[in-house]
This record gives sequence, structure tokens and C-alpha cells, in this order.
Amino acid sequence: MNRRHHAISLQQATQESPTLAKLTALTQESSARLKAIEGLIPPLLRPAIQAGPIEGACWCLLVRSNAAAAKVRQLLPAFEAHLRSRGWEVNSIRLKVQT
Repeated sequence: MNRRHHAISLQQATQESPTLAKLTALTQESSARLKAIEGLIPPLLRPAIQAGPIEGACWCLLVRSNAAAAKVRQLLPAFEAHLRSRGWEVNSIRLKVQT
């Protein structure tokens, strides 16, 4: 049996797969949320934070160190309130320290 494999773009694969389409939408929403709170994050802390997964009304932020996580933890109520004021359903923000 002779099979030919054709390369397709990521965009085409996303359009053809509901699972990939949902994953792409969640990734874009997570990045948009991080962009929305960027002004609330102290400038020196911004490089230590990345957008993480969204699971229902819980959003995860990936943080580079325990020290950065401690500071971000203090800012979480402000982040949540800001995101809700912008129309996102965010009941909690979880932090995950990357090792």
C-alpha cells in the first residue's frame, strides 16, 4: 500500500479538527487575559509570568520562581476583578511555579 503524506498548515489542521480548534481558542483567550492584566503587573515581574491553561472559570498563570509567585499571589484579587470587569468569567486564578 502506497501512502502519500501531505503537509498541511497549522491553521488548516485547526479548522479540520474540533479538538485543535478548541485548544487554539483557549490558548488565544489565555494570552488575551494576560495582555489585559499586563498593566497591573509590576514591570520587573512581567517576564516571570506566562499565560497558562483555562479550565472552566479557573485560569492558571505560569510563574518562574517561588519569589515571583509570592508577589503575584498578592495581586490575584486585583487581576480577578479586572478580568471580570472586562467580561471574562474568572472565579479564581491558580499559580504554577515552573521548575
